[in-house]
Amino acid sequence: MAGKYHDLAADILEHVGGLANVESLTHCITRLRFRLKDEGKADEEVLEGLDGVIQVMQAGGQYQVVVGAKVDDLYEELLGEFKVPGLGEVDADEDDAAAADGGEKKGPLAALMSTISGVMGPVLMPMAAAGMIKGLVAFCASLGLLATTDGAYQLFYGLGDGFFYFLPIILGYTASKHFRCNELTGMVLGAAYLYPALVALPSSGEALGTLFAGSAFEMSYYSTFFGIPIIYPLSGYTMSVFPIIITTYFASKLERTLRRSLPELIRNFATPVIVFAVMVVVQYLIIGPVASLLTSLITFIVSSVYAIPTIGGPLCCLIIGGGFSTLVMFGLHWAMMPISLNNMAQLGYDPLVGSGIGGFVALGQCLAVAIRTKDARRRAIAIPGLVSQFCGVGEPLLYGIQIPTKFIYVQNIIFSAIGGLLCGIFGVKQFINGGMGFFSLPSFVDPATNDAYCMYAYAAILAVLMVAAFVFTLATYHDDGCYLGSKKAAK
Repeated sequence: MAGKYHDLAADILEHVGGLANVESLTHCITRLRFRLKDEGKADEEVLEGLDGVIQVMQAGGQYQVVVGAKVDDLYEELLGEFKVPGLGEVDADEDDAAAADGGEKKGPLAALMSTISGVMGPVLMPMAAAGMIKGLVAFCASLGLLATTDGAYQLFYGLGDGFFYFLPIILGYTASKHFRCNELTGMVLGAAYLYPALVALPSSGEALGTLFAGSAFEMSYYSTFFGIPIIYPLSGYTMSVFPIIITTYFASKLERTLRRSLPELIRNFATPVIVFAVMVVVQYLIIGPVASLLTSLITFIVSSVYAIPTIGGPLCCLIIGGGFSTLVMFGLHWAMMPISLNNMAQLGYDPLVGSGIGGFVALGQCLAVAIRTKDARRRAIAIPGLVSQFCGVGEPLLYGIQIPTKFIYVQNIIFSAIGGLLCGIFGVKQFINGGMGFFSLPSFVDPATNDAYCMYAYAAILAVLMVAAFVFTLATYHDDGCYLGSKKAAK
């Protein structure tokens, strides 16, 4: 039975070039993300004129149609009624398919962004929910409402913390779907990273040896595989992101090769046996250590810049705060999530907390727009956009109000950069990657000590910025343009 968005789905599909032009489709919180065989067949002007489409953009090798909160319904309509292939249902390898259709392979940056988006996108909302629960429980403990020995604390904290602890298994599933191999392949390999006996290696006895001793990349080993050191990082692989994604990528290549080459009689059982036996060795001896070195390098760079006396922290947060909306505009904000998770795994916190500031600034700006505008269409975007922005979904206001007005977009960058600067000056840190919008505030409570200083400091900075952005926009906004000074002459 056709859904309430049947007509809109049909129009979108028609103007991205039709079903024959769609290689695959996935979605994030607000966007339908098409991989098209020929983006030249899509009609961007018509798409952006559709009632229900907020914006159209091309980024990360994807043709993205921003539709807001109705994205889930539209996605299901396109798959169910129009038989659009969802991510994971296309048999051909992505680059081979592009080449077969006369297209060019994606560049390294586009491929990386597409991978991060495809793997991290499905876990975003569950991650936000788990993080919010963990943060709220820690906040309740900081107020003395719960003791850490209470059963309620342990149950809810176990749920929230368990999501992040077993994140490699969850990402093993989403990575398998993205790389189009058996979903259980990634999950099993993710579980191997977290096996208790291996997790306990660093605390099980005296180290047999140490690599890179005395450096920021020091790694000890406590066992060997036929004489080759089995290196298990001190921080382990819990909460890790990159190792399992890389592992699943190579596992998918091996699995496809085996399925093409093994005799049909033994293919079904021999393929997973070989994949698991080979990849568990490769992931522990090569992928895990190399990925850990790379993530340690990222953490080392971030922490080194952040540690520069006086200017390091403010400089980092200023850049992240001011630049995050632009990353969102191009769909490249996914790249920040693995870095944030890595910082939390390595440092216990993420000092780059500017990513959410632009959304709070937008609340002040767009509330002023909703009050000042006489344009019914703009008000129809601003008012529901405020609700979604409150919950952390900023694309409707970004594409519907900020970017079209331009001055508000620039203003948002400036205020957000100032907010990031203040976060750096006051040493604000985020301890949990969870919650969105106002629901992210509990993630600034340190769950190790239940210290809520960072939450209060962050909330104070956001309150000042929202009020300042509201007052400034209220004083400068007109429907014929935002500017300083008196109203433009009527055209």
